Amino acid sequence: MTTRKAGLEALLTPDNCVLVLIDHQPFQFANLHSHDPTMIINNVVALAKTAKTFGVPTILTTVLEERGGYLIKGLQDVFPEQKPIDRTFINTWEDKRVVDAVEATGRKKIVMAALWTEICLAMPAIHALGEGYEVYIVTDASGGVSLEAHEMAVRRMIQAGAVPITWMVFGSELQRDWAREVSVPALAEHLMTHGGGTGVAFAWEMQLLRTGGRGQA
Repeated sequence: MTTRKAGLEALLTPDNCVLVLIDHQPFQFANLHSHDPTMIINNVVALAKTAKTFGVPTILTTVLEERGGYLIKGLQDVFPEQKPIDRTFINTWEDKRVVDAVEATGRKKIVMAALWTEICLAMPAIHALGEGYEVYIVTDASGGVSLEAHEMAVRRMIQAGAVPITWMVFGSELQRDWAREVSVPALAEHLMTHGGGTGVAFAWEMQLLRTGGRGQA
C-alpha cells in the first residue's frame, strides 16, 4: 500500500488518527538515557492531554506491569477510567487486543510514542507500516537506553516509512486553524503548562493581548 507523505492528506486531523502510548512505566524510565526522564514525562502527558482535548482515540498499553510497574501516574490521570492493555509481547503489534483496538477506530494513521524507542517503538511502528498503516512517531515523548539507540531507531523507522513528529506538532496539526475556538483554551493551557519556553512566551503574548501591550496584569 502506498501512503501519502506530502499534501494536505499527509497531515493529522482529529478525525483521521489514533494515538497509541506504549510502556511509559517505572522500569523503562530507570534505564532511560537518551533524554532527561522529566522531559519525557512532561511531553507524553502533554501528548495525552492534547489527544483528549481533540477527541483522538487513545490506547494505553504496558508490558508485564506487575514487574515493570504500572503506567506513570501523570499519564494514567489523563485517562483515569482506562485500564492499560497489559502485554507479554515485547512488540505491541503482536498483541491482538491492541491491533483490534486500533482497527475498531477505523483509522489508518497511528501516532505512537514509547519507551524504549529502539525496541518498544521501533517494533510496532515497523510492523504496522508493513500492514498498510501510516505511522507517526512522537520522538520527544519517546526515549531509549542511550542517545545513539534512540537516534538509530528513529532513522530505522524513517527508512521504513514512519513520519517523525513532536508533541507540539501533533497539537498544531489537530488545531490547524485558530478560528476553531472550541479547542483553543485547552490547547493554550497544555502549551503553557508543558511547553517550556514556548509556553512562557505564549503566556506573555496572552498578557499583552489582554492589556493592549501596557504590560499590566
